[in-house]
Amino acid sequence: MAKSRFEKKGRKKEYKTDTIMQRAILVYLPTKEMKERWQDLAKKSGLSISRFVIEHVENSLGQEREAEIYGTRADLIDRIKKLEEEKKELEEKYEILSRAYERLEEENKRYRTMPFLEEMMGYRDYERKLISEFKKKKKIAKGEVFEILKIDPMREADIAKGITRQIENLERYGLIEDKGRWWIWKA
Repeated sequence: MAKSRFEKKGRKKEYKTDTIMQRAILVYLPTKEMKERWQDLAKKSGLSISRFVIEHVENSLGQEREAEIYGTRADLIDRIKKLEEEKKELEEKYEILSRAYERLEEENKRYRTMPFLEEMMGYRDYERKLISEFKKKKKIAKGEVFEILKIDPMREADIAKGITRQIENLERYGLIEDKGRWWIWKA
């Protein structure tokens, strides 16, 4: 057996070209046109011809092994298109729902502020008297509130409810404090 040029000089080290040749496969395509078509497809894919052939052969072998994970490139492209369409539909629905939510929030704000915008003489008269009584007495028993304002909670339930809410608001704003049987004026 003849020695290679490297062995003749006493070198037994493998060189890159030797390892490349150990991994190389020569493929002869049936026509020159097929070779050119594969090269064009590889170039359009941004791959070298070697990488292009490797990917397609591995993909084909994966299909033969019924590897559902990989699928064909065409299957993956179809899935991507379907997912993009679904994403677009979801984005459109999200936009519609977002606008509806914003409108509801605006309507809710208007609804919450409506009582404060309307002129309601009855309630405001009671509220003024309630506050003046708290300022004067500093401490009012809970049972006396309706007596002071001359309200019968049984016959005038809606007015009594309004006064109760006013007292709750005064407490929320820190103007009065609930001390069990008493309301204490803090302002």
